[in-house]
Parts: sequence; structure tokens; C-alpha cells
Amino acid sequence: MITLGRIPYINCYPVYGAVDRGVVELDAELVTGVPSDLNSRMAAGELDISVVSAVEYARDSGRYLLLPDLAISCDGPVQSVALYSKLPAAELTGRDVLVSRSSMTSVALLELLFENVWHAKPRFVPGDAELSDVGRFAGEEHVARLVIGDAALLLNSGGDDRVPRYEHAYDLGDAWKRWTGQPFVFAVWVAQRTTPVKQALAVHAGLMAARDWGLANLPILAAQAADATGVPTKRCLDYLSGLDYGLSYPHLAGLTEFFRRLVDKGRVPNGTLTFLPAA
Repeated sequence: MITLGRIPYINCYPVYGAVDRGVVELDAELVTGVPSDLNSRMAAGELDISVVSAVEYARDSGRYLLLPDLAISCDGPVQSVALYSKLPAAELTGRDVLVSRSSMTSVALLELLFENVWHAKPRFVPGDAELSDVGRFAGEEHVARLVIGDAALLLNSGGDDRVPRYEHAYDLGDAWKRWTGQPFVFAVWVAQRTTPVKQALAVHAGLMAARDWGLANLPILAAQAADATGVPTKRCLDYLSGLDYGLSYPHLAGLTEFFRRLVDKGRVPNGTLTFLPAA
């Protein structure tokens, strides 16, 4: 049976909510993990298809095929990927910035923003930023931290009093849009090139049907998200409504621009986009 990776964050609810409810059936075994875990499993060939960080695709594009018209993107603020800082970002040269281990794409984007927008050179210190660990750094000396996923959404909502207060918050989706004028793609769905095309296409069709159901039932998913995170339902609905789960030409242009900049910096070898072929 095909193995299919899924992220537990609420931003994946619109894709997997219909599968969880039995509305859409997938002939696949679901495997849950944070982005870094799914990236590693795909790189090791342990999963057939998965949502992965966009940078994971670019890191080894010869291994993967993109599933068409399926991604997690934003065209402006994303709300769940943010830099929180006690100082303005431009003043962080030489200061410690805690960065999430969970998302290669968010860290790569943050590095580009520091280099090209804020013109600062901080020290990046890897850390954990999952919701269960959000208070872990409360007593540690640091000036700023990158937080992703549900934890960022909770902090952005002012709903967690276990962490120090930050005077400055930078939404990375918004920062990219202001810098480049383009949408940003955080995650994509990919298949191993060794995955049988017929089976991959069947899973892709199921995911597309599930996504369509999810987008038509966002209030239901927002209520579920509120129960899971403690973020108010209205805020969860606003968050999910602000994301884009397609991969249109504008989003592909933004993804290509991101990969081009990473290739220029020598951080990924190739940003060529290759898609799963039609039947």
C-alpha cells in the first residue's frame, strides 16, 4: 500500500479533514510527522508520497515529482510563520535568533530576509517550536525566535503566557510579499519518482477531492482547529481562509523566484519544477 505523509498542524486540515471523516477514501497508509520528520522520511525513501517543505523538494528535485495544483501557500500574511524579537530585525547582527528545527523552508526564507531586507547577520541557533514546547525557551537568553505552525498562531493570537513578550513580530509571508511582490509557497506535495504513476495519480485525485471538500467546509475545520489549539474559532477561520491550497501560475512564479535565490546562494543545487505526469 502507498504510504502518505501528513503534517499534524491545523494548516493541513483542509486537505486531510475529509479523509479523517471518511468523506473521501484514500488507498494509502497515513503517516503523521512534523515537516522535518516527513522531509527526512521522504529523503530516505520511507514514504511514497508526502507533503514536504518546499526546500526539501529543491534540495533533491531529481528524487521527487510535484503533485499538480496542491500546496500550502500565502499571498501576503501567513500568520503561522513569524519572527518574534525584542529588538528590530535590522538590529540583530551578532545576536542569537532561535530557529525552528521543524521547517527547512521557513529557516531558508528567514535567512534570505535577513540578508536582503533587514541587512543583519544574527547567529541562528536551532531549537524546537512545536506547540507542546512553546514555553521551553522562556528562561533562556535570546533576543528573537522563529516560530512556525500552531505555536506561531497561538502566539500571534496572544494566547500563550508561558513565553516572554516580544515587542516586534514579523510575519514571513508578509515580508516576502512586500519584498518580491509575489506569493510564497511553504509546502508542496511530492511523490517519489519510483512510486507507480497509476497509484500516485489515484492518491493525488483523492487529495484534490479532499481539499475541495475542506475548502467548502472551513467553518467545521476551524471549530476543530480551535479545539486543538485553544485559538478562537473565528481566528482559526480567518487563518485557514487566508491560505491557498492550490499551485497556480502566480504561486509557481513565487516558488521559482524563491528557488532561484537559494540556488544563487548555493543553498540548493537545483530548483527545476517537474510534475507527476497525467495518466
